[in-house]
Amino acid sequence: MTSPSQTAVTKTDTPGPGTEGAASEKKGKSGALTGRSPGQLMWARFKRDRTGITSACIVLFFFAIGLLAPVISKLYGKDPYTQYGLNTPGLLVNQYPAGPNGGMSSDFWFGIEPSLGRDVFMQLLYGIRNTLGLAVAITLISVLTAIVLGVTAGYFGGRIDYFIGRFIDLLMAFPNQLFYVAFVPVVGAIFVPPSDQMPMWLRVTIIILVMWFLGWMSLARLLRGTVLSLREREFIEAARISGASPWRIIRRELIPNVMTPILVQTTYMLPNFVTSIAGLSFLGVGLVEPTPDWGRMFANAADYYRNDITYLFFPGVAMVLFIVAFNLLGDSVRDAFDPKRAR
Repeated sequence: MTSPSQTAVTKTDTPGPGTEGAASEKKGKSGALTGRSPGQLMWARFKRDRTGITSACIVLFFFAIGLLAPVISKLYGKDPYTQYGLNTPGLLVNQYPAGPNGGMSSDFWFGIEPSLGRDVFMQLLYGIRNTLGLAVAITLISVLTAIVLGVTAGYFGGRIDYFIGRFIDLLMAFPNQLFYVAFVPVVGAIFVPPSDQMPMWLRVTIIILVMWFLGWMSLARLLRGTVLSLREREFIEAARISGASPWRIIRRELIPNVMTPILVQTTYMLPNFVTSIAGLSFLGVGLVEPTPDWGRMFANAADYYRNDITYLFFPGVAMVLFIVAFNLLGDSVRDAFDPKRAR
């Protein structure tokens, strides 16, 4: 006859259904209980979001074809600069593609460009490459500027916070799009005489500087507010008492705790810069011929869409797909970091 104590031991030692999996998740290789970092928890939540995973795959696809555009050009056998329609008789009739659907064929997958006869597929790939390259550069500079000024204003406060805050308020009073359109040619005219053609490297530099100048303020204000609340927390006070320098506190304590708004806002900033760069090219103050540009394809298509809608179709669908995917990716990243917030 078994005693009650033996029965209790028997029941405790016998694992119930599903307890082995839970125990294996909590125990490491040595058998000790282990926890997951916030980054691991965020990644686990993000992997369960099908919309986020699909959006991330689409965004990575666009960046991949942009980076691999020269390789694809060699495999495809064409480039974005050669005027195939003018060099080969019969491809263009009255400046429009002779074949159906904009001249789409096994030789020209997306057809050829009206008037000049360049390959639309190569124009689109290199246009995506150039536009995304500019947008990434502007986003990185803007994020770094926002981190430096926003965190500095929030942590030190006082006069530093006052002057940085008033400077941000002044810049936010400017209408961004009008400022871009007005100042890109003005800044270019300062460095290049009207009789000379502006070098492409200088035009790219001016676009980056002008768009960066008004692109960092929103994130800086967000970081300032977040740091203002964090600097009064116990772990910051403990770091101060321990003798840590302000630079160490900012680098080791504050920056890791504001990575969530930085990552989320970055996923919204980059597509905004993409549309702004495309808008500048559409208005004629962005990248110019013969450099392929995503936005300028829309400007050219505005002249041809009545007789060749195909030329507008591919850059339009690509732009919509990229912007929607990146915005959905931003929502998924936000929800992964903040699971309590419903989409």
